[in-house]
Amino acid sequence: MSSTGTTLVVAVPAAVLGAAGFGLASAVQQRATKQVPTSRTLDPRLLWDLVRKPIWLLSIGTVLAGLALQMVALAFGPLVLVQPLLVTSVLFGAVFAAGMAHRRLDRVLVLGALAVMAGLALFLLLARPAGEGTGFTATTDVRPLAVLLAVVVLACVLTAHRFPGEVRVLALALATGVLYGVTAGLIKVVAEQLRHGGIAEPFVHPTLYVVCALGPVGFLLSQNTFQQGKFISPALAVITAVDPLVGMAIGVSWLGERVETSPPALAGQALAAVALMAGIWVLTHRGEHLRRVAEMRAG
Repeated sequence: MSSTGTTLVVAVPAAVLGAAGFGLASAVQQRATKQVPTSRTLDPRLLWDLVRKPIWLLSIGTVLAGLALQMVALAFGPLVLVQPLLVTSVLFGAVFAAGMAHRRLDRVLVLGALAVMAGLALFLLLARPAGEGTGFTATTDVRPLAVLLAVVVLACVLTAHRFPGEVRVLALALATGVLYGVTAGLIKVVAEQLRHGGIAEPFVHPTLYVVCALGPVGFLLSQNTFQQGKFISPALAVITAVDPLVGMAIGVSWLGERVETSPPALAGQALAAVALMAGIWVLTHRGEHLRRVAEMRAG
């Protein structure tokens, strides 16, 4: 079988199944967060409550299975093919969540999810981020982007504390996506240190310890996000979109990676970004509308 045939037969199904695993895990985690007391943002007691739920523990296994399938997909296919396919987790999450709640899948939420998937997939295809980077060097200045991302996360947490409803969900999801993207970008650095310097090399650099600190915070924020949102689609769409975009920004700003910057590519990226933002807007406003309808019926 040719290399192209192997890519289609192995990489594509593995990426789609991995996306399905991520979508299922997110839907299960959202359902589990509704079965425990509502906690404040970044309160670690939420994880203590969740870890005693067998269904939540099973979702962690589903995440690991999704990661394994993602690794298989990347081993047999290029990043530019695998990343857009992983975006389908947004739609899988919506389908699984609706099924577990025994409700019909809302058509407007589906259209919004499709717009997010199409916009992000097109953006990644046009940007074509290069997987090979120089890594941190003596001239790398991480401060501008690091400060910007820290301000975004802090502003999101403060916004979530002040505003209710879908605004809170959107803010928490944005902060989660930023932390996930930073963690993913820094894991690239740790992997390179491990590959070139051996198993002890990452322990002599601060990157590994930053990953160990940010990773759990991002995961806790994701559980706060799922607990606050009535519908999974808006939150999962924001997290899924922001994660790779922040990772790409880190690759370009810190690790010496490259993206396509020709005028046609930039024009296409701008259109893709519009579709992405429109999808998120539709999901957010439709989610808020459905939340109010449900509250009126319940009260």
